[in-house]
Amino acid sequence: MKKVKAGIVQATPVLFNIQKTVDKVIDLIEAGTRKGCNLLVFPESFIPGYPRGLAFDTVVGRRGNSGRDLWHLFAANSIVVGDQFCRQIGEAVKKAEVFLVLGVTEKDEINGTLYCSILFFNETGKIVGKHRKLKPTGTERILWGEGDGSTLNVVETSFGKLGGLICWENLMPLARMTLYQQGVQIYVAPTADSRDTWTSTLVHIACEGRCFVIGCNQFVTKADYPDFLQEEIGKEPDILCRGGSAIVSPLGEVLAGPVYNKETILVAEIDMAEVAKSKFDFDVIGHYARNDVFDFRKK
Repeated sequence: MKKVKAGIVQATPVLFNIQKTVDKVIDLIEAGTRKGCNLLVFPESFIPGYPRGLAFDTVVGRRGNSGRDLWHLFAANSIVVGDQFCRQIGEAVKKAEVFLVLGVTEKDEINGTLYCSILFFNETGKIVGKHRKLKPTGTERILWGEGDGSTLNVVETSFGKLGGLICWENLMPLARMTLYQQGVQIYVAPTADSRDTWTSTLVHIACEGRCFVIGCNQFVTKADYPDFLQEEIGKEPDILCRGGSAIVSPLGEVLAGPVYNKETILVAEIDMAEVAKSKFDFDVIGHYARNDVFDFRKK
């Protein structure tokens, strides 16, 4: 069992600008390396940013041209897996020798559909896993398609089994159970939810799954939006997303955070032996399971 220094990047993307955001990701990878991190986790849709507060000129039964134009810009600044931006990030990861979890809006290179995804880069800079969000919430559905479930997998890393769900997927018990069944030890939860109750969700998952949970969110203000969007977000609060990132132990102890209202890199050392120790009195897929009563099988 190993000890891992995990870092949460609570930061602000350069909204709707993929190259500048990728440049910032690379700078933040270097900053995390200086803090000694072996694992870095970025928020949901850090590239090209979570478009909070934008209506995309859409109401029930109508979608306007200005919304199509804005969605086109959003899509044009999204990641295609394996593209030049992935290669730039991969080179930075390889140089830093860090495992990277990165929330992106992913554009399918065949059909152009957008997905809210997590990309997993190993220490050599190779993408070794991807997860597409199963169910975008509310009006997120005008932006992102639904994942088909084939990416509900954990990734084998040099320090243990790592997997995760995005934002309100973490409220879906059977999605969580799918990761527990695969023995997840470090559970990442990139999100756009900055309410106080989100920390309670992270603590519950840690206790339920007997795993380390890393919750990661952006910090974004109105001033961070491009000038051409300032009128549309005029009625929004000055701080649109306050963060709330945190790291929780397998017994529900908050090891770092939650931190609000600033950009930061939270760091905590996690001892992988604690995962095994925590299962002494509870193991959701082991001695505490009742397989004679409940039948759960991943398709």
